[in-house]
Amino acid sequence: MSVLERRRIDRPAPPRHRTPPDGAGRDRGIDGLRAYAIGGVVFGHWLVTALVLGSDGALHTASPLASMPALTPVTWLFQTLGLFFFVSGYASARSLRSATARGLDPARWLGRRLGRLGRPVLLLLGGWLAVLAVAALLGTPAGTLRTAATLVVSPLWFLLPLVLLIASTAPLARALDRYGPVRLAVPAVALVTLSDLAGRIGEASGWPVSLPGDGGWRVPVAVLAGWLLPYLLGMALADGRLGGRRTAVGLLLGGAAGMAVLGWAGYPLSAVGVPGDGMSNLDPPSLFAVCLALAQVGVALLVRPVLGRALARPNRWAPVNRLNAVAISVYLWHQSTLLGVTALAALAARLAGTGAVPGLHTAPDGPGWVAARLAWLPLLLLVLSVLVGRAGGDRRRRSGGVQGSLDRPGR
Repeated sequence: MSVLERRRIDRPAPPRHRTPPDGAGRDRGIDGLRAYAIGGVVFGHWLVTALVLGSDGALHTASPLASMPALTPVTWLFQTLGLFFFVSGYASARSLRSATARGLDPARWLGRRLGRLGRPVLLLLGGWLAVLAVAALLGTPAGTLRTAATLVVSPLWFLLPLVLLIASTAPLARALDRYGPVRLAVPAVALVTLSDLAGRIGEASGWPVSLPGDGGWRVPVAVLAGWLLPYLLGMALADGRLGGRRTAVGLLLGGAAGMAVLGWAGYPLSAVGVPGDGMSNLDPPSLFAVCLALAQVGVALLVRPVLGRALARPNRWAPVNRLNAVAISVYLWHQSTLLGVTALAALAARLAGTGAVPGLHTAPDGPGWVAARLAWLPLLLLVLSVLVGRAGGDRRRRSGGVQGSLDRPGR
């Protein structure tokens, strides 16, 4: 046998999708939960965001929840930001502990972790700046341009609290070791409560006590405090503090009871904002959103072992791992996908001389619209996969085939 032939035999074949062979060092249940959280955000936005073609030829946003309130419980399944922050807390705690064990400085760990975020954000903003500039030159209605800019930029708000919480992982881990999750959760809930009270007091007339400042403090305080709670619970799970079934049932029942009480007290039951409602549970996060997050975490803890066993087979786990590898890109581009498909369909309908396309440009006023929108989901998924596929392939190659997104929950 020649030296060249021996080298060919000894050289390992390039893996198609390199992952730990038996899930060692990973929690596939957490991987599955994160994939569900990302999928919930994407499908939730696609189902509650209608772009109606107005008489002026511009696209305007509308919500099917305004005319079909019976769909409200669906928002509890698809508004999964609390679950995503929970899994992100777990991932960050595990990643920081692994980096520290390898002798990596926390500052360098943070730089590497956040460095993965810059490229997809810049790609999104740069691409859409060019598209909007060309659209404006071509005479696109100003209303359509405003709607497009809002939908493109709106997903970015979520990244700021995520980045701040990841940056605080090291001090939060020390505080968690010293005080435990309950003592840290109490002030977070108190801050969200204060934000809710300030919002309601500010709307009441004749209140004798002036509010601090102009009330602009509510949004940053409630956003950080509201999502800090599930993030801390994820870190606590990574530290082995939330493994018990009783804890999971307690979180589920406590969160559900809180949602029921708050609904009775006048909070809107929808987990997302509805046009015409006087209050939104997400702008900023309210106590209702916090209770929903607690209930979701409770369910996640209960199904995590079952989900882990279900994903033990490589053919089941491979698509979950691929989705996790491009999770941030999927989040950033899913609204752009809806906007692009809707705008192109509107242009095609205008050139063909037809009316508004059902499920894309028609008003969301009944079950027929829901059925039509569901029929468009496969095309939206295909376009989204094309948009993020290249970035995901590059990222997997740079990371040796293992998931290379901002959060790596199984490691």
